[in-house]
Amino acid sequence: MGSVKDYFKGFGQGLVSLVQGMQVTGKEFLTKKVTEKYPENRDTVKVPERFRATLTLIYDAEGRHKCISCGMCQRSCPNGTITIESKMVDTPDGKKKKKLVNWKYDLGSCTFCQLCVINCPTDAIAFSNEFEQAVFTRELLVKKLNYLPEAPDPEPAPVQKPAEVAPAAEKPAPAPANPEPEK
Repeated sequence: MGSVKDYFKGFGQGLVSLVQGMQVTGKEFLTKKVTEKYPENRDTVKVPERFRATLTLIYDAEGRHKCISCGMCQRSCPNGTITIESKMVDTPDGKKKKKLVNWKYDLGSCTFCQLCVINCPTDAIAFSNEFEQAVFTRELLVKKLNYLPEAPDPEPAPVQKPAEVAPAAEKPAPAPANPEPEK
């Protein structure tokens, strides 16, 4: 059994703890309140530049993306969030290269770690800071990033043949080296 001294010591420690907690509550009670009027001020909400919301493929002015379908982003993703489908195609100059078919991304299982962006050798993907991503079903969180129609590859420049030299004068054909004897 505990003594009366231990009882009052524990009661005093509890009282000190209560006063410390109430000091924090009192400070918050007296500070000015800030209320975000979110849906109404949607146009003026300041989202930090480094906020990571969704992945996007970066397209140039001609509608081409930089993705070469190497799969580095898919391999570096710790959750298997990214799925890339590609196919081999023949280029106009006769070489073979990978062509992106589907670039799918599951926002619902993404941890926003940015390993895919860091490991992309062509800087083809980046995080946007569009923060409104609420949907009603999980299936809507799976996004296809190569949504623009594929722009045709530029045609290679025609190979210039060296200019042919015009013959200066017709020479008679040379005689065969070993003429056959006539019979």
